Amino acid sequence: MTPVALTLVLPTLMLLISSFNTLSLRRPSDESEPFNGSVAVLLPVRNEEENVLELVSSLKKQMGIARVSFHFLDDNSSDATFTLITQATKSDKRFSITHGDELATGWLGKPYALQQALEKSSSDVVVVIDADVRLEAHALVSAIGLMKSRHLSFVSAYPRQIALSLSERLIQPLLQWSWLSTVPLAISERSLNPAFAVANGQFFIAKRSALEDIHGFSAVKEEIIDDIALARALLRAGHRGTVIDGSRIASCRMYKSWPELREGYSKSLRVAFGGVFGSFIAALFLFGVGVAPLSLGLFGYALIVGPRIVSASLTKGRIWDALLHPLSIILLVYLLGRSWVMRGRTQWKGRVV
Repeated sequence: MTPVALTLVLPTLMLLISSFNTLSLRRPSDESEPFNGSVAVLLPVRNEEENVLELVSSLKKQMGIARVSFHFLDDNSSDATFTLITQATKSDKRFSITHGDELATGWLGKPYALQQALEKSSSDVVVVIDADVRLEAHALVSAIGLMKSRHLSFVSAYPRQIALSLSERLIQPLLQWSWLSTVPLAISERSLNPAFAVANGQFFIAKRSALEDIHGFSAVKEEIIDDIALARALLRAGHRGTVIDGSRIASCRMYKSWPELREGYSKSLRVAFGGVFGSFIAALFLFGVGVAPLSLGLFGYALIVGPRIVSASLTKGRIWDALLHPLSIILLVYLLGRSWVMRGRTQWKGRVV
């Protein structure tokens, strides 16, 4: 196939996949039945004093679950995180907070914190929530209800990504675009093939029995991109799951500045594609579908931005930002290269990754 043909075929295929996904993307119901099982929400936190009060407030408002417990695991914070959580939850018996152990050899911070929290809880369903996530009052019950109704073992409820600065608006929408335009969700929901795994650890729900089947978070103890790795481990063990649209029940602002975003992606992008060769192929692919079609003029530009527009419309993103998609791709390729240059030197929450 000639380069010109590829320039047409690949973006067209992505537009078709994203268009079909408008029909198959699962969304939690606004009116879910109460959940009678027990739910444990695991909340690993490290130096999150700016986030924990709003987080606790949104957790306290959860409805429709009679037996819910919230387990904060403070991962050796050096700020006021532990004190703020203790004060905000002291009159609510659903909440607990404990100091985490020193990081064990062979583990990364988040999986280790989650494993400790998992061992301190007992429930039918386990939910993982990041500190920068904000939940609507029906978020937990509606997402769990969808998982139950589809007879799934896990779901990843993808929150709406809040992007305010220019760098955020260029990069953050690519999170949803990446899977909405490449993964046929109607197939992935029915498949146990790890290649179809899509997940976001900001809001992840699983049956405890499924997690126990893979020995909890020890299955991903050395994984920087632990959410995708966890979904793959569950699929390999025979537990079906899928990504669902969480943009109406949860939101998250991952980064609040260019330096934060730059360091955040520098710690993880280099492992997203399986090594140097995989990263090189990924960069070629990104350039091929996000920049090269510009050589075809207005038609090529329409092919580029089409999947981004579909993604934005499905996930409550800014449609106008989709028009800058070629620039977003160039910046992402830069971050991918920087991730390799900075390997072993990137600082994240006081730890070298």
